[in-house]
Amino acid sequence: MNNIYDYRQRLKFIFVFVAILIAISSVVVSDLLIRDFAQEERQKIEVWADATRVMTSENPSLNMSLILKIISGNTSIPVILCDENGNVSNYRNIEVPEKNVEEFWREKVKELKAKNPPIVGDLGDGIFHYVYYDDSTILKRLLIYPYVQLTVVFIFILIAFLALANLKRAEQNKVWVGLSKETAHQLGTPISSLIAWMEYFKMKNIDPVLLQEMEKDVKRLEVIAERFSKIGSHPDLEPIDINESLRSALDYLEMRISAKVKITSNYSDQPLYTSMNTSLFAWVIENLVKNAVDAMEGQGEVTFHLEDRGKLIRVEISDTGKGIPKSKFKTVFNPGYTTKERGWGLGLSLVKRIVESYHKGRIYVKSSELGKGTIFCLELRKYKK
Repeated sequence: MNNIYDYRQRLKFIFVFVAILIAISSVVVSDLLIRDFAQEERQKIEVWADATRVMTSENPSLNMSLILKIISGNTSIPVILCDENGNVSNYRNIEVPEKNVEEFWREKVKELKAKNPPIVGDLGDGIFHYVYYDDSTILKRLLIYPYVQLTVVFIFILIAFLALANLKRAEQNKVWVGLSKETAHQLGTPISSLIAWMEYFKMKNIDPVLLQEMEKDVKRLEVIAERFSKIGSHPDLEPIDINESLRSALDYLEMRISAKVKITSNYSDQPLYTSMNTSLFAWVIENLVKNAVDAMEGQGEVTFHLEDRGKLIRVEISDTGKGIPKSKFKTVFNPGYTTKERGWGLGLSLVKRIVESYHKGRIYVKSSELGKGTIFCLELRKYKK
């Protein structure tokens, strides 16, 4: 099952890589188009500069109407014509203020000179004029367009991701609830039958010790059915001392796991109350312990450490198992993820759901070292009276 998540993870990386490639390609193509457009604008300004230069000559054979058409044809590119001393002799598409005109021209020429290299015109007899120009409004819009486009694409992809994630989560919730309710329903019939058989055996003078053990197992099945029935509903939460709840869960487990596994508990000196459902919390502890026992292959030590963190209660669960790679810290909580040949991979996923969805807490892998062990961290909010 873990291969499925690896495959999905690779698909995500491929999707992100393709999206980045498309974005880069879009920017590169836009940049090439903008460069071509900027070069075309410069050529237009050069023609405008030549027309302006020719107009100052006194050659009667010139077609003045054509020259005037060229000069007046520039309606979008801001341009300034200056002499060698920096005096403005002509300009187009620039709004001039009524006050501080000279200072305005100095700043404007300086501004345009920084944006584009000037076009130098030779008037003859060692006289030159200089044409300074800015990008047209269309070119400025084109410069912004790729970034606007990328922003829109990014927002669209983000919304699509969130929608798919919510859809996937909703589908998983339906599967969880349906599976849990059906399991509880299917367990109900044999449990009722076993209870009836228990009453029958009591009338037949069966060994009370055997009946007592059978009764324990039946009650255990009832607890399991109750747990499954609560999945998908809102379980009742009560203010309970987590020390007592943890102690009760571990006392039950110590008699049912390998004798080679040692469970050590460091409880708090003071009661730590939190809103919890005892049955579901015990299920969390059982799954964590069983997961640790599997990781240690039935031999090692599991340690529980409770800590008061102000508004939070922290429970650290450490084992001496084989450890988890850092890349799998989040993946281990996915439904179906397992490293065992036989297993559904639902234990830690169920733990995460109970802690975060029902108890509004948090559980995560705090640290892990291959060959030495793992530390899970469970955090619950402290009960406010």
